[in-house]
Amino acid sequence: MKDVLDGLSDIDAANVVRCARVLLRRPLLRVDGPDGDLLPLVYRHRITLQDLFAGLLAYRLVVERRFARLYKPGPGVDPTRGEPTLSPRGYTYFALTIAALTGVGRQVLLSRLVTDVRAAAVEAGVAVTDDLPDRRALTAALRHLLSLGVITETEGTVAPWGTDGPAEALITIDTDLLGQLLSGPLLEATGPDHLIELAARPGPRGAEHAVRRKLVENPVVLQTDLPPDQVEWLRRNQRRESGLLERSFGLVTETRLEGVAVTDPEDYLTDVLFPGSGTVARIALLALPELIADPDPELFEDDAEPPDPRPDGRHPVTYGQVRVICAQLVEDYPAAWSRQATEDLDRLTADVLDLLVRMGLAVDDPEQGWLIAPTAHRWAPQPDDTPARNAPPPPPAEPEEPGWSLFDGEGEL
Repeated sequence: MKDVLDGLSDIDAANVVRCARVLLRRPLLRVDGPDGDLLPLVYRHRITLQDLFAGLLAYRLVVERRFARLYKPGPGVDPTRGEPTLSPRGYTYFALTIAALTGVGRQVLLSRLVTDVRAAAVEAGVAVTDDLPDRRALTAALRHLLSLGVITETEGTVAPWGTDGPAEALITIDTDLLGQLLSGPLLEATGPDHLIELAARPGPRGAEHAVRRKLVENPVVLQTDLPPDQVEWLRRNQRRESGLLERSFGLVTETRLEGVAVTDPEDYLTDVLFPGSGTVARIALLALPELIADPDPELFEDDAEPPDPRPDGRHPVTYGQVRVICAQLVEDYPAAWSRQATEDLDRLTADVLDLLVRMGLAVDDPEQGWLIAPTAHRWAPQPDDTPARNAPPPPPAEPEEPGWSLFDGEGEL
């Protein structure tokens, strides 16, 4: 495959890579949005960028003077991919709102839009209510459309939502951006599951595009998670891919027997930092050595036995084990954590597991609980404090020396 960066000057090649990284992070790049100052540079190198994304990843790139849209495939059935501000209900309202916006023109009152959204829900057979959770879900969908620049608040705001319904607002719709939102082939899909399948299908080069997409979009790619044809392709081409990803996107790969870890030295393409500075991230980091160590029988129920080692290198753990380890860390270093994050131990455990899943370091297994990836071995953190249970006892208090009193010698003349 011809490298589209060949023949460019060093400056132009560096600018193309810079633009490619921006588009990977912001697939909908617009003038008035984050990193929008780079849109003129993207427009200047649009032909090279289109060839780069089409050849390496089979991504389609549309570039206009006001915006650029990189069409990535859907993630398929992957719970780690999604907009964190949207719940499943919020995603439902997001889709319904897009459907309602397509027929209202360039401006609409918020009250009218809400009515149209609910009508679209009835037409699609989606049950909607007027309770507080549904209102919050619809508000979250509207806020996300605001963040994308698809709608703007010309007068009023979508934020207030009282008991009598939404506060009135006039919304202006960017119909050009609205038409660029959806990437899935709606006309080809026969249903929701089929749409997800079609949106996640690989590019024309099959295994090559499928594996390279995983390497670019995921921090960890394990061979056990790939079908045989993709494993074979990765083994034959991993050295070439390492140089290609670094040259084209500034990504660094670490290849091990179990798979490949991909990092961005500048952390620009890293949406979740790990290790991180928050309480959940630090507890997850300190928990990893315990989670991948030989199972402690005391952490299992009386009638349970530690599972046998798995051939794929993953370490099975139960929710109860993770909870015990988190509780021990909270007890050992009480002054190191946010009280708000640690006051609910079950919530803390769930947050730790969720972070490990998003980082590709754990997967939920219906039979064995949770499986910790072998890539967890790359971290071996050492706490910079002594656990409270091992801290030396405080020195005994010295007896107080008797002091002088006005009554000393009372009775002596």
